[in-house]
Amino acid sequence: MNVDKIMNDLTKKNPGEVEFLQAVREVLESIVDVVEANPQFEEANIIDRIVEPDRVLIFKVPWADDKGKIYVNKGYRIQFNNAIGPYKGGLRFHPSVNLSILKFLGFEQIFKNSLTSLPMGGAKGGSDFNPKGKSNTEIMRFCQSFMMELHKMIGPEEDVPAGDIGVGGREIGYLYGMYKRLTHEHTGVLTGKGLNWGGSLVRPEATGFGNVYFAEEMLKTKGMNFKGKTVAISGFGNVAWGAALKVNQLGGKVVTISGPDGYVYDPEGISGKKIDYMLELRASNQDIVRPYSFEYGVEFHEGKRPWEVKCDIALPCATQNELDAEDAKKLIANGCICVCEGANMPSTPEAIELFLENKILFAPGKAANAGGVATSGLEMSQNSMKLNWSAEEVDTRLHEIMRNIHSSCMKYGKDSEGYVNYVKGANIAGFLKVANAMLDLGF
Repeated sequence: MNVDKIMNDLTKKNPGEVEFLQAVREVLESIVDVVEANPQFEEANIIDRIVEPDRVLIFKVPWADDKGKIYVNKGYRIQFNNAIGPYKGGLRFHPSVNLSILKFLGFEQIFKNSLTSLPMGGAKGGSDFNPKGKSNTEIMRFCQSFMMELHKMIGPEEDVPAGDIGVGGREIGYLYGMYKRLTHEHTGVLTGKGLNWGGSLVRPEATGFGNVYFAEEMLKTKGMNFKGKTVAISGFGNVAWGAALKVNQLGGKVVTISGPDGYVYDPEGISGKKIDYMLELRASNQDIVRPYSFEYGVEFHEGKRPWEVKCDIALPCATQNELDAEDAKKLIANGCICVCEGANMPSTPEAIELFLENKILFAPGKAANAGGVATSGLEMSQNSMKLNWSAEEVDTRLHEIMRNIHSSCMKYGKDSEGYVNYVKGANIAGFLKVANAMLDLGF
């Protein structure tokens, strides 16, 4: 398999889609040996088929603000691959949303969902709409307009969207309310729903919980755990919040959170009421973390990222490409032993290369942040059975899924010297299930 040729052809077809091309190259470079050892994949042209979305849907979303002024945003749904189940992937509302970012996220989602072992395909969607600074009624009108188009292409056995950046419980509620009005159905077509109308316990915390569970499994391979470890976390949304909760439960100390404005460093640890304050920050609609430094009298580092802080474990939980080679060098120099991605592709290829060269425990997001979509899958199961599981049952199932994902990564990523390349392991494990399903189903 000639990766460079495939990438050159893909670049010509998708010019300027930097994030998407980055994600594809990472996967292809990991699975070369597997593809070459299985000629049936090349004979069936699996690679060309898997890097091309089944469909890309783009639509306009007109909406009115509280003064009656009309605005128009772009809406997207990328249905990438449904070989192993209905399309599944979040909706992101953020000004940075474009085709490249959503295709990268949808492509990653194929393998992430495959790793969970649940019957879910890969998809992603969203809009360049920015909920920040908007009133509840403005957000409601936007969501209703968005669903006017989206409802035509989703369904509980076809495509099941969820939340992502900018799409939380409030937005899911408005979207689902409009879906019900349009279809006259009460089905599990969206996940991340409210507990009063079909949602699952543990869903808001799930990505962060799963991220920490995965890191815990990585540490076990070295005879270690979270007790007494210093942890740097980026972001301050649901993922960072869930991760901070679970790190504290396991005996670790979280010393940073971050936002677009910079990061705060709290050497005494972010725990108890301080974690609750993260929820207040997120609800403030300001998208900044500086108020934490005023509230608790700690350092704020404007315009910087937390990776310069000395820590044992780093959990990047913010956004794509937030941790670059210079950040990686700082983490390594400061003795960091484990980097476990809570966001989607938060580390640049150069940073990942440094982690692997230095034999750092490093887990990619497609494996380590699969807890969110895994719990979404558990929500789908509960909806199908018309049942609600307890928080303990959901958490137990989530923990087991993350352990199984770790085992799959170990199976395909462990080298002759015992070092586990989790990037390679995750990509191979995720790819094999989808590729074999595609062979079984024909084309």
